Amino acid sequence: MTDHALRLPAEWEPQSAVLIAWPHAGTDWAERLSEVEVTYVALSAAITRFQSLIIVVANKALHLRVQSLLTGEGVELAQVRFIELPYDDTWLRDSGPITLKAGDDTFQLTDFRFTGWGGKFGAEQDDALVAGLVDAGVFGRAAHKRVDWALEGGGIESDGEGSVLTTWRCLIQRHPDQSRDEMSIILRDNLHASRVLWLDYGYLEGDDTDAHIDTLARFAPGERIVFQACDDPADPHHDELQRMAAELAALRTVDGKPYQLHPLPWARPILDQARRLAASYANYLIVNGAVLVPAYGDNADDEAARIIGLAHPGRDIVQVPCRALIWQNGSLHCITMQLPAGLA
Repeated sequence: MTDHALRLPAEWEPQSAVLIAWPHAGTDWAERLSEVEVTYVALSAAITRFQSLIIVVANKALHLRVQSLLTGEGVELAQVRFIELPYDDTWLRDSGPITLKAGDDTFQLTDFRFTGWGGKFGAEQDDALVAGLVDAGVFGRAAHKRVDWALEGGGIESDGEGSVLTTWRCLIQRHPDQSRDEMSIILRDNLHASRVLWLDYGYLEGDDTDAHIDTLARFAPGERIVFQACDDPADPHHDELQRMAAELAALRTVDGKPYQLHPLPWARPILDQARRLAASYANYLIVNGAVLVPAYGDNADDEAARIIGLAHPGRDIVQVPCRALIWQNGSLHCITMQLPAGLA
């Protein structure tokens, strides 16, 4: 019998494409545009080795520029689709669609309200992005459900089996008048989840998302959790991340078992003048047959890649230079949104 029940797939399930938006001079990347484009080209080359890539561009001129950049690096353009739409910024993990899937290959694009991370930045065009992609025919006949409640894709993790992991610090900032129980009901109802697991601890300096879960802890296959640890007692993150590690150790699977935990190494502080940047190794992207892992030019890069590989066995591990991304307070996972197989 065909399963018509919607669910939020895990990221390691088969994908049709990854969605990104290209930085340009009208975005906050303007000051370091050439530097960040190096990361976007490397990311595009890595993704297209394994699957299709959809690139949102602001106009025809940018479309042609990106084509030239990718061709110059040997990227197979047959794997790339361009969509011209306006956008404020390029963090598509948070402004892109959260896609639910049923066993009969029907889809629902769950389009939560995007507020620029609680009103920190202008977000009117980004909030309209999913509707624009739907109108452009990117998602075929998938249903589009608008939800008038603020939530970003980087704020939730799904194991594909009904468990959602999130952080209290983020969602109480977005919804200060709602209780944890009220928010849990909204998440369960709209994500078709059976339970919501909350973390009270964990944050990174230089992260303006208010502790998105994808910078801190990630579900992995086989009832594993990969998380950002800190082993430096002198670092201001040490106590908070130790408390988060204890919370993760106390979590239980649906069957009542502890998760298998994979702590990630801690990069040395990376500063932009006096401002510390959030160099999280947990902010990796899973694609078909591979995991794309952020690299920051730190001695811990290779060890982080090794541990992520252990948690995702059977996949290639590809490092992508991401130091340029953390200047704008995000990393690899933050600029991407995967689309489940059959959607695009």
